[in-house]
Amino acid sequence: MVKTAHEAKIVVLRKNMDDDDAALTVDQKKTSLFKSLLSRPKKDDVHVHSLKLYYECLLTVSGKYAADYFRKASHSISVDSNVSEISLGSGIFPVRTKSGIKKAFAGKRGKNKIDLKLEEHVFVEEDDELTFDHHGREIKFPFKINSKTVENYPKRLLDENASNVKKSEIDYETAISKLQTQLKKPLESDVRDLNEEFVLGDVMEVYVPIFEARLVGPKKKVGIIRIDAVRKKIL
Repeated sequence: MVKTAHEAKIVVLRKNMDDDDAALTVDQKKTSLFKSLLSRPKKDDVHVHSLKLYYECLLTVSGKYAADYFRKASHSISVDSNVSEISLGSGIFPVRTKSGIKKAFAGKRGKNKIDLKLEEHVFVEEDDELTFDHHGREIKFPFKINSKTVENYPKRLLDENASNVKKSEIDYETAISKLQTQLKKPLESDVRDLNEEFVLGDVMEVYVPIFEARLVGPKKKVGIIRIDAVRKKIL
């Protein structure tokens, strides 16, 4: 059974650099895109065609998987050397047959082994979270989410910058399915009375401000510099 009643949360992270900071970073790094083993162009040879701020979506899903079932199992116990079998419930369990070598080493004081064929009632519970970049690739979530790191009016901000918003290329159903697959470990081949449940936690769209500069270098070659405006990091 799957429980998925929820609403997606929308979060926009606050940027920690402005346009001037981004322009300065691009100016400092722009020639590195066009360098070769033998040469590096001068700054004047590289033109910044455009510098735009985008909001790229990271899709995060969390949930919990729980199951219980019965599986066949065998447990060994040790008994005295003069015990040939034991009675448990309605079952009779003989001692394990020893090889000639084991008998010689064990002697009269050695222990006998009895294999008990029985069933185990197994309970499983797993919870986890997955994050996907806006291309749908699985990544580790690198940001902190709290009142200091997020915008107060995320939907309004996204609406105002609608042309520069990059939505997730992976849909909710696919992301949730990947999470379920990760949480649900492969079961043994011989189980019975399986009861399982997946409870979806949060589905969250986290929009990261990214400065993207389009550069034109020697011989009209084009390069792109992308800057994470939260961590002030070139991607």
